[in-house]
Amino acid sequence: MANMIPVDSLMEKLTILSDAAKYDVACTSSGVQRGGDGKHMGNTSACGICHTFAGDGRCISLLKILLTNECIYDCKYCINRVSNDVKRASFTPEEVCRLTMEFYRRNYIEGLFLSSGIIQSPDYTMGLLYETLFLLRSKYEFHGYIHVKGIPGASADVVEMIGYLADRMSVNLEMPTAEGLKAAAPNKVRRNILSPMRQIQNGMKESRSAHGITSMKSRVYIDDKTYYEQMAQIRDSYERLRDYQQGIKAIREKRAGKTAEEGWRFEEPASASQVTRGLSRPDRYFVPAGQSTQMIIGATGETDYQIMSVTEALYQRFDMKRVFYSAFVNINQDAALLSTPQGPPLLREHRLYQADFLLRFYGFRADELLSEEHPNFNAQIDPKCDWAVNHLELFPVEINQADYYSLLRVPGIGTKSAKRILAARRHAKLDFSDIRKMGVVLKRALYFITCQGRMMYPTRIEKEYITRQLTYEERPSQLLLSDGSSQTCEQLSLFESSPFYHGLTG
Repeated sequence: MANMIPVDSLMEKLTILSDAAKYDVACTSSGVQRGGDGKHMGNTSACGICHTFAGDGRCISLLKILLTNECIYDCKYCINRVSNDVKRASFTPEEVCRLTMEFYRRNYIEGLFLSSGIIQSPDYTMGLLYETLFLLRSKYEFHGYIHVKGIPGASADVVEMIGYLADRMSVNLEMPTAEGLKAAAPNKVRRNILSPMRQIQNGMKESRSAHGITSMKSRVYIDDKTYYEQMAQIRDSYERLRDYQQGIKAIREKRAGKTAEEGWRFEEPASASQVTRGLSRPDRYFVPAGQSTQMIIGATGETDYQIMSVTEALYQRFDMKRVFYSAFVNINQDAALLSTPQGPPLLREHRLYQADFLLRFYGFRADELLSEEHPNFNAQIDPKCDWAVNHLELFPVEINQADYYSLLRVPGIGTKSAKRILAARRHAKLDFSDIRKMGVVLKRALYFITCQGRMMYPTRIEKEYITRQLTYEERPSQLLLSDGSSQTCEQLSLFESSPFYHGLTG
């Protein structure tokens, strides 16, 4: 039974509901451009919202709160499930507006991430979220970034109304497979999750078509004039990439797509009324910053291959802006979920994010990175290195001749350094000292490249040898303290500080 002691203090509510929201990681920079107009409060920049880091390493940027942590559902992984005895609190829509405006005026935040437990029903809860956003946009004239979490099972009408007020919406997939969802969240069903996803996707397409915007995704190449100009420059690389991928049996047979379909049945129409409905206000933008979703990793027994197959399907079939991964924190110690004696699988979460980036911006496919025979990433090296050591027949790559996507597939070479190489080699032959200055990480790249026909130094092109060397390079750096002990270097945090740093300032 939940603790129903009334909470009257706004600060106490904020403490409870901001803490309750920390397990939802599905928020990031805005990806939308909207300047101040002199009448409203706030603006949104396409380059994203500034970030800081919490003590557990998660990136935060917004006032991130729940409308309420009361909930009628009993999801086994959730701290706010109905069967848990936790202190409950709820904001009113006016209180959320007041907090947002006061935090914004003090320059603490640049936007709002608003989610909620489910009270009474999904429709009732979404109605409160709509009221909150309507007040912020109209009464308080807040023009900044808002990300709102959609509630599965809410009506299509209220989802559409919120879509006109929010910059981004997300509906959490929760688990990598529908079977895992059934085991971990018995009150949530596949159809209620996929229906609003499809509705948001179709609404974005119709809205952007009405406004003359055909690109569904913003790109990381923000320093170029346009994404399409860059695509024209590397068209030959795309053709070579297609030829290479056509030679991979798993991609030809669409094995990853079949794996994703087995897990979620994406191709089955979610709901005819929500998939085919038109927008009531085509003159206004609908979810201009796109939609995202989140999967909990490690609560059920899915492999990395299943997770990446579902991720690829979400990007291809639902035009997702981002898929987020949240390492399972076993706060309820529920016997129905996997035990985590070593703590949350944070390293696995990190590897999945790295692989996700390869899917979105490096031209990789899920079937290239993993397979049914090789279903999980090597946790000791990053996914790009893991792919490279398993495809040594494609290496070494000659820096002065390789096309864009061949360069991108070399560990240690990213999008910026690849473009710098292409630009610089028009004027001179490049060597290892040149590409080091361009940002190439030679401690990973040296096993896979040549400059002017020679390697950096003689090395063995063998899987075991290179894997062993890369594993050594991935070990965390150690900081030697004055007393002879060592401490692993870690990300500085605004919320926590190491005793070591106290010693420096004492």
